[in-house]
Amino acid sequence: MDFHSNKPKSLVFLKTEKEIMKKFVILLMVLAIGVAFYEQTSAEKNVYVMVIAIVIFMMGMMQLSSKTPSKNQDKEKDNVQ
Repeated sequence: MDFHSNKPKSLVFLKTEKEIMKKFVILLMVLAIGVAFYEQTSAEKNVYVMVIAIVIFMMGMMQLSSKTPSKNQDKEKDNVQ
């Protein structure tokens, strides 16, 4: 990271904070799926634990994919009248 650039230091800090948050979300998703798989293999399955793990995973996927641009974004701009 170049701290001698013309960017304000707050923007540099926010970028690293976003990267840390992204890694935290990925770690949380992996843990949730691990818990879901472990619960699936146990003798007495707890449905509530499975549902909570899947909800955490899906919310993480939504958060991570919210910044991904649409494949048809250019086509949508051309079709606007």
